[in-house]
Amino acid sequence: MDRTERIELTVLCLIQNGDLSLLQNRIKRDWMGYTLPGGHVERDESIVDAVIREVKEETGLNIYNPRLCGVKQFPIENGRYIVFLFRADEFDGELTASDEGEMRWFYKNEIADLNTVDDFDDLIRVILDDKLNEFLYVIDDGSWRAVIK
Repeated sequence: MDRTERIELTVLCLIQNGDLSLLQNRIKRDWMGYTLPGGHVERDESIVDAVIREVKEETGLNIYNPRLCGVKQFPIENGRYIVFLFRADEFDGELTASDEGEMRWFYKNEIADLNTVDDFDDLIRVILDDKLNEFLYVIDDGSWRAVIK
């Protein structure tokens, strides 16, 4: 039995500064709305190096000691798409926007009023709850269903 499958590796990072969280108003149509900065892991790049690089590219900030908090995954053709979920509260640099979208700090109570990406609340829940590790989509009878463990 061949256990090989196609895998896309990506990262997302919740950056916090006290009571503030940094969000990106993502403009790409495939996943539009406020979300966390992140992107694809390059070939031969470590997962931690990828989150540091992606945050720098999208926010202008240098993050230090990012902590892996969970994993999101969903099926793609002949494989799966895996997102490593990080959190960071140590950073420096000057906040800038990128081609992905504008970056802005928000208090927790402001986030509920934002137009966030579809699964934003589940992402944040997995990142912040130490008892949770995984957020995945499974397909049952042709319908996608979110499972959080």
